[in-house]
Amino acid sequence: MSTKSITCALLTALSLAAAGCGVSEQGRAPAVVRIDALDAAAGAATLGTFGGSLHSDVATNTGGAFTDVGRVTLSLVLRDPGSPGVANTPSELNSVTITHYRVVYRRTDGRNVEGVDVPFAFDSGMTITVSATGQGQQTFDLVRISAKFEAPLRALASNNQGIDTIADVTFYGKDMHNNDVAVTGSIGIAFANFAG
Repeated sequence: MSTKSITCALLTALSLAAAGCGVSEQGRAPAVVRIDALDAAAGAATLGTFGGSLHSDVATNTGGAFTDVGRVTLSLVLRDPGSPGVANTPSELNSVTITHYRVVYRRTDGRNVEGVDVPFAFDSGMTITVSATGQGQQTFDLVRISAKFEAPLRALASNNQGIDTIADVTFYGKDMHNNDVAVTGSIGIAFANFAG
């Protein structure tokens, strides 16, 4: 095999390997959105009580239910940081505006039928601009109150059982060049009637 053939084969293999790497959800945007923190707070708690996982109470002592909230902290990283001694610096054109999000629940035991094993996935709007040189933080609905009145959460109010899930939250937006941007984070949620 000639040197040229070996070089072509190596370049082809490297390009195929590179195609499987990277962050597929980030599109062509020159800046990548990064989730620095994804926290949650139970709806019945004070909003200042955020943690890295959530115990979602499907009913309270008073018989009511509350929406549980999440809080995300986002920042940007340039895809091309430059070279040593000649670093690229972000500009306002690298800013990203997040416009909506989607929450999908999955169980840790693999049973994932919506409305039977886990709450229904949902989409909602939010608007936050992450500047090129800073962070952005926003609260959002992580567990809707309506989910606590639907299967499978409704039954947990009286059957002394619980469901352990992971919520995958994807945030969608655009940069100032109109490139689509998306990033996903996950947080653990335990659903039960903790008050009862």
